[in-house]
Formats: sequence, structure tokens, C-alpha cells
Amino acid sequence: MSDQRPGLSGLPPHELTEWLAAQDEPAWRARQIADALWTGGGVTDAAAIVTLPAGLRGSLGAFARLDTVGDTETQVTDGGLTEKALHRLDDGVLIESVLMHYPATRGSRERHTLCLSSQAGCAVGCPFCATGELGFGRDLETAEILDQARHAARRLATEGKRLTNIVFMGMGEPLLNLDRVLAAVEALNDPRRFGLGARHITVSTSGVVPGIRRLTSLGPQFTLAVSLHAARDALRDVLVPLNRRWPVAEVVGAARDHAAATGRRISYEVTMIGGVNDTPEDADALAGLLRGDHAHVNLIPMNPVAHTPWTASPMPVIESIAATLRAAGIETTIRRNRGQEVGAACGQLAAQRAGEPPAPAVARRRERLVLASAAALRGERSDEPVPAGVGE
Repeated sequence: MSDQRPGLSGLPPHELTEWLAAQDEPAWRARQIADALWTGGGVTDAAAIVTLPAGLRGSLGAFARLDTVGDTETQVTDGGLTEKALHRLDDGVLIESVLMHYPATRGSRERHTLCLSSQAGCAVGCPFCATGELGFGRDLETAEILDQARHAARRLATEGKRLTNIVFMGMGEPLLNLDRVLAAVEALNDPRRFGLGARHITVSTSGVVPGIRRLTSLGPQFTLAVSLHAARDALRDVLVPLNRRWPVAEVVGAARDHAAATGRRISYEVTMIGGVNDTPEDADALAGLLRGDHAHVNLIPMNPVAHTPWTASPMPVIESIAATLRAAGIETTIRRNRGQEVGAACGQLAAQRAGEPPAPAVARRRERLVLASAAALRGERSDEPVPAGVGE
């Protein structure tokens, strides 16, 4: 049975102050608790907050969980530059986060970037994504999102380092858990809590247009990233199934309005899949779609995923597409994959723990994807339904 106590990191400050008042404790105790919770990733047990009286420590521990991702397995690869964490939540659900280290270079400072999850599993069902194989489990609580960051911060603090960037690009579609994601971003940005600058936070979406519009109305300064993957509707129907609800032009239009309203550049992510979305026609379509926009494109070789028939585009092909985009005036970066030997693609470790799907099911899925992508390359729109749970 899952622990019903709220996660302390996810409580708004006023709720903690109200709880303290109900214990006949002064409001300034909230500052002591916050310092213990957030400094260097913070404590994981109320008993460790030595600035509090013993009785209040006991009451706080009975009231709230100080860590919601405590049972964690960490795997390290890339010579220590990539650390993948598999977190088991109180109800047994598995989620993942990835901590990536970037040493200082002549042109940039040392960076430590955390990719965290906002849902257990995902309803969108992109076929090249390992999380899509798991299906949708549940939304994460605000504390479960934040405690991934606190966990990484504690690992870094042992080396005298701190997180410099956070990206919501792990398991799940952040804009389908938007209230909790926004609450987590507020805590991450709050100088009294995690204290990370808004421009060091990126929130990704596969194209939930109402969510983008809502973000625009709020005027945030964090970066919006759109998982685009294809500029032609027929192909994007297959690669990003919610394109059947919000077509690519509508998604980019919402992102364009967001950039105009906030002054922040949009980041577009394109997973490069050999023989599927890496043709000259795809490059021209992408250039035509984004030409003149305040945008940056990241081209990312696909990580191998067991249930798909696809592999990454060859690097010369990716470089050719990058050249086409740059010639159209679109800033473009080719990203190199990290941590393939420990299951770098989001959801891979959790999928492994869930067990391999039966071989006949994998074979059927691969055959369906081959047929669907071939039809898409002929320009035929998908007649598959919109994935359940993506909203209206």
C-alpha cells in the first residue's frame, strides 16, 4: 500500500506555514525546514533536521515524506559523464532520471544537466520511444518530480558541485500533467527553495497545443522545447500519434506565438531515424516550416529500442540535413547520444524491469510500424485513433 503522507518538497510554502501554526510553532520554523530540505539536495529524514526540536521532528516525519524517490538504482557510463537513475516510488511504480555532466570547454562553463520525468509511462505512444512501450501509468506528484532533482543535487553536492540545468524530457508528456509541472518549476526557480534560474529550465512537449497556449498566457521565462520529429503530417501521425489531434502546423503556430509573446527561442527536437524521417524531402519540409522563426533545431540520432524495426540515421545524412536547415537560416545542433550501454533512451531501464514483451507481440508491432511508415512516406494520413488520455 502506498504512503499517503504528502511529499514535503511539493507542499507550497503557505501550506507548510499553516501546518506549523496548527502545531503552535512559529512561522520562522518554515525557514529552518526549507533550508534543511533544499540545501545541497537536502535531508531525506526529518530526524536529520537538527535545528528543530525533537518533538517537532517527530511530528514533521509523521505528517510528510521528506523523500519520495528513496529506493534508487544508479548506473554510470560514458566514463562517469552520464548517470542514469531508476527510482521506485512508494506504490512500486518505476521512473527514470538522467544526470549528464559536461566538462568546461574554451567556449562554455562546466554544466550538470538533469533530465527528469513528469509521468510514469506515457499516453502519447511515440513508437521510437521506450517509454511508449510501457504505456501510461499515472501522473507524478509535484514532490515526485522535485525529489528527482533533489536526489541528483545530493549526488553532486558530495563533489562540491550543483545542478546547472534541468530539462523535463524524461518519461511522460509534461503538458498532460501541467499543474504539477508548473508547481515543480516554481519550486525549482524559487530562490528560497531550489533556486535555479528560469532560463536554465526547459519544459518539453510533443505538441499539446492547449498546454502551449496556457503557458503562453502565463509568460514564463523557461525554455519551451517541442518534440517535432517530422514536418509532414502523414509521417508525424506515425511518429507522434497526437499529431492526429493537433497537426504539425497548429503545433508550430502555437510555439511561434509563444516565442513572440515571451521573447524566448523555441527549441525543436528531431529524433533522426534512418530511412524514415531523414530524406531530402523531410529536410526541405522542416526548413520550410521553421524558416524565419525564433527557433533552434536539435537533431538527435535515435537510440536503439527493442520493439521498433528502426535504427539511427547515419551521421553523414544527419549532417546533410543540418546543412539544409542552416542554409535556411535556422540554428541547428547535432546532439550525440549519451549512455547507450545503460539504456539511455527514456524508459529503457523501466521497460527492462517490466520484462520483455512476448516475441510474437514485438514481431507484430515491428510489422505494423514498417507498413505505417511506408504508407506515411507515400503521403497517406493515418486512420488510427488519437491516443487515449491526451485530452482535447
